[in-house]
Amino acid sequence: MPKLTHFDASGQAHMVDVTDKDVTPRTAVAEGWIRMSVDTLALIEAGDAAKGDVLGIARIAGITGAKRTADLIPLCHPLPLSKVALDLVADADLPGIRIAATVRTTGRTGVEMEALTAVSVAALTVYDMVKAAQKDMEIGGLQLVSKEGGKSGRYAR
Repeated sequence: MPKLTHFDASGQAHMVDVTDKDVTPRTAVAEGWIRMSVDTLALIEAGDAAKGDVLGIARIAGITGAKRTADLIPLCHPLPLSKVALDLVADADLPGIRIAATVRTTGRTGVEMEALTAVSVAALTVYDMVKAAQKDMEIGGLQLVSKEGGKSGRYAR
């Protein structure tokens, strides 16, 4: 069983000391979805939501979420992000929106939490923007798809 790094020898939560870790390029990709009715998806695709461009605003919200991750996750290091990109794609088979985030930095710790937060905030923003049309939407599938960099190297789901 791997050692949990966010706890000290006495079991107290602490921020991991990354001072001695190598500075390397780091990338993480996360994904998730928001499921909705066919009618709500059509409203988004037509650009007819009362609050405006749902996918454009959700994309910006996801970027903002990635940048604010350390403010939301107590033991997460604040990182200078070099890239945050979100793809929000309508999927008639879901039906709903599939969301993917790619986050990059050069640093001593990874950007997995930033990618996961970006997807979460984007999905919540979609919900907020069309909740007047549908309240029973479902958000799910949040997962890390891949990460690169650091001592542990590459991970791919």
